Amino acid sequence: MNNLTDIQNKFVSYIEKIMISNKLSHAYLIETEDSSTEFPLVLLFVKMILCPLEINKCDKLNCSKCNVCRLIDEKNFPDFEIIEADGNQIKKNQLLELKDEFQKTSLIGKRRVYVIKDAEKLNPSSANTILKFLEEPEENIIAILLTRNRYQVLDTILSRCQILTLNDASMMIRYDDEIALFIKYLFNGKDLFIHYKEILDNILVDKNKAKEVFEQVEKIILGYLGGKLNSDYDLTIFKEIEKKTLLKYVSIIEEEIPKLVYNINYKLWLDSIYTRFVEVC
Repeated sequence: MNNLTDIQNKFVSYIEKIMISNKLSHAYLIETEDSSTEFPLVLLFVKMILCPLEINKCDKLNCSKCNVCRLIDEKNFPDFEIIEADGNQIKKNQLLELKDEFQKTSLIGKRRVYVIKDAEKLNPSSANTILKFLEEPEENIIAILLTRNRYQVLDTILSRCQILTLNDASMMIRYDDEIALFIKYLFNGKDLFIHYKEILDNILVDKNKAKEVFEQVEKIILGYLGGKLNSDYDLTIFKEIEKKTLLKYVSIIEEEIPKLVYNINYKLWLDSIYTRFVEVC
């Protein structure tokens, strides 16, 4: 495969070994940096599982020799289902419909695969439903859950999945004095308002800079939680914050950053996100 990053190549090598050794788990959770651009690699995994021509011996994203792989690419293969969020949530009825469908006998192959995109969007009811599905796995049914942030997925679900990653939290992280200072203010909450002018003049000078800074802060927090953060900076401040609090910061960032693409009043947006951060402290 051409033009893959080191971590993507490692992912491909690992799933090839899984297939060659015939040690397929009943459930996987795959962390992705960008599920849309990396989804072809997820589809490759699905093809390795379902392709009758043993695609694991092929070095392309599609074996080009069978209708199975073509139908998987077209998302039209009956033994392969994709669940996506209905609005901002994955709902219970979506998983109940999946379960009913997969209880029917397969008309084509021995294995069936379902992929749940954005698994962090499982609401309490749907999370409980999929948990029961994972606790009592049907033979030859493989679950693949995708998420940008494993720490927003229930621990009980994580414990039943083999975790793979396409997200190298140690890569492309900017962590200089400016970011370190902003994180210090962020974790103290009220400092965001106390140093409002300083932050506005030097750190979050406009919407574009704010997007960049908050995306880096999110990567740093997730890198810290995943034990992948390589930095010479003092990380003591992180150890003083509970995991659930750090995840609340991440949730706020993920909810607020998309608003910056719209024609909003930037200072009102800052006031709003600052207020949400203060409430977390």
